[in-house]
Amino acid sequence: MYSGFCVLIFLNKKEMTKCILFLRFFQGDYTVEVAINDYLDIYCPHYEAAESAVHMEHYVLYMVNYDGYMSCDHHRKGFKRWECNRPQSPNGPLKFSEKFQLFTPFSLGFEFRPGHEYYYISSPHPNLGRKPCLKLKIYVKPTNDSVYDSAEPFLTDDTTGGCSLALPSAMLLTLLLILLISYS
Repeated sequence: MYSGFCVLIFLNKKEMTKCILFLRFFQGDYTVEVAINDYLDIYCPHYEAAESAVHMEHYVLYMVNYDGYMSCDHHRKGFKRWECNRPQSPNGPLKFSEKFQLFTPFSLGFEFRPGHEYYYISSPHPNLGRKPCLKLKIYVKPTNDSVYDSAEPFLTDDTTGGCSLALPSAMLLTLLLILLISYS
């Protein structure tokens, strides 16, 4: 039995032996640096022995913006990412993985931007009383060749709205149409 969360950061999922960080969340907040294509694995609290339901930990994990992180409030521009709701699972602790990638083919995936911070908070299950807020800040290290505007800028402090490429693309398309019309 353990309480809090366990977090593992892997440099590359293919090389599971290269765990670079192991954290146990008990209280407060933590900051972790990752690179694009790194993985973060979160293990939920797990109890093998018989335990009173009152003492078992159930958490909801949210991805939030900076304000939600500082206030530990998921209601402001945050969304539920995972739920730790099976503390006595017969198959061991629930595990959730986050891959830090520029593009995702999955509807529930998230796209990350190098040079930006992302924030996760935990909230105890609403029916199980107040427990301390656990917070994790992830900093995605920039790379020399990473120029990318995220499709989901609402969780960063980017004021451009992630649309800085929209105008040049529209102008290029217009120019292309004019050229096609003039040659026909």
